[in-house]
Amino acid sequence: MFPMWTILPKASSFREKRCSHVSLQGGDLSSTMASRLVPNVSSKEGESQCEEKHAVLLSPVGKLEISGCETGLHEIKLPKMSVLPSGAESSAACEVCEGAEEMTEPLKQCTAWLRAYFCEPARMASLPVPAFHHPLLRRDSFTRQVLWTLLRDVKFGEAVSYKQLAVLAGNSRAARAVGGAMRSNPIPIIIPCHRVICSSGQSGNYGGGNLMKEWLLSHEKLQKEKLAY
Repeated sequence: MFPMWTILPKASSFREKRCSHVSLQGGDLSSTMASRLVPNVSSKEGESQCEEKHAVLLSPVGKLEISGCETGLHEIKLPKMSVLPSGAESSAACEVCEGAEEMTEPLKQCTAWLRAYFCEPARMASLPVPAFHHPLLRRDSFTRQVLWTLLRDVKFGEAVSYKQLAVLAGNSRAARAVGGAMRSNPIPIIIPCHRVICSSGQSGNYGGGNLMKEWLLSHEKLQKEKLAY
């Protein structure tokens, strides 16, 4: 059970690769976030060719594999956690351990944001959310609506149930579809699918495994309490 989370109230190898994605521009996480998280699709139906770059960030939850181009992020791939980090590991500084010399601006913004998330949460509001450049986030679909709603409305240290997120996204009967959207999320942690839990209070499934989901939720709870003092 997870009674400690702030639950929202019910709502009324590093190779270049050619790819074709579309660009979505995120905003910051300040009070103006809602107006700045409107998808920004480029011209020519948002299509553009790009060279994919890769970087690996060593974090308290393991190595995060990040890919993207000059236009925006493509994916964040999570490791599977088999044990929870110790106190020393969980407070360790995040470092780019591979690909630092070829990082694009969106990759630099992503690693800076993740460093702040893990090590200095107070800095997150002053950092831009990097642009996203993944086709799933451009298609006019309920999945996209759910992911953008989650990014915009469910803040650091909060949690929401699948049903509550369905209501926030505009379809109260689509809790199962919300679960599918969480599984499809290409940018975990930044788009915080770990904050979506079961109505019972159980953590539910997560791409990085249940241990990682529980650690992320606990990390946010602890850091939010520290920021309150």
